[in-house]
Amino acid sequence: MKNTLRVLRAERNWSQADLAERLEVSRQTVNALETGKYDPSLPLAFKIARVFDKPIEQIFCPDESD
Repeated sequence: MKNTLRVLRAERNWSQADLAERLEVSRQTVNALETGKYDPSLPLAFKIARVFDKPIEQIFCPDESD
């Protein structure tokens, strides 16, 4: 699954640690999400959407190979 987390985070000048703190996850989880190694659970996807004040589908989209 592709996502725009890195771009959204950079627009706010947040580090991975800053975003992790807001999401109550580890920095490693944020890194795994950004690099596509991990797809978020539905509750985490909703939390991410709330943090960025965007609909989930504006942050996450299916990868062409999915």
